[in-house]
Amino acid sequence: MAIQRFNGGFDDMMPQSFSTMLDRFFQDSMSNRERLNRFSPQVDTCETERGFEIDVSLPGLRKEDISLDFQQGRLTISGERQFNQEKNEKRYHMVESQYGSFSRSFQLPDIVDPNGIEAVFENGVLRVTVPKDERKTARQRIEVREGSNGGNANMRLDAQSQQHSNQFEEANTAIRENASKKQKAPSK
Repeated sequence: MAIQRFNGGFDDMMPQSFSTMLDRFFQDSMSNRERLNRFSPQVDTCETERGFEIDVSLPGLRKEDISLDFQQGRLTISGERQFNQEKNEKRYHMVESQYGSFSRSFQLPDIVDPNGIEAVFENGVLRVTVPKDERKTARQRIEVREGSNGGNANMRLDAQSQQHSNQFEEANTAIRENASKKQKAPSK
């Protein structure tokens, strides 16, 4: 077993040199700039008996900043959250909020009614309600009936069956007549 040096909890946090400290500063600065250019809002979705509900967290936006589009079963919610840099002399040390344009798409099942989609924006949350189409979700019993060819085939089978039955009856009659003639005939 090799002996390893024990690092206390503060060694990882403290830079080893001035150049390491500068590197960390610029890396953090770049990652913050990247975060400012992309925004992915948090979404909660659920299904109810009547439809689907989609809640999108959009703090700091106005309803004019949000766009909804439904095409070929896909609901797309898009918009932009802009970073407001005020002209006064604020120097930000940390910005954890996300800014930039966003687009979230949801493929919905074909049982939805696109004409009934509603969107309400209140207190920074966009709630989209997508109702189910009752005609597509209702259970219906479907009657099975004879096809046009199947009916003719059955009629032909019935006619053939009747013809065979008549022939059978005629043969039975002939056999009975022969048997009764044999019984009546005198024995020699």
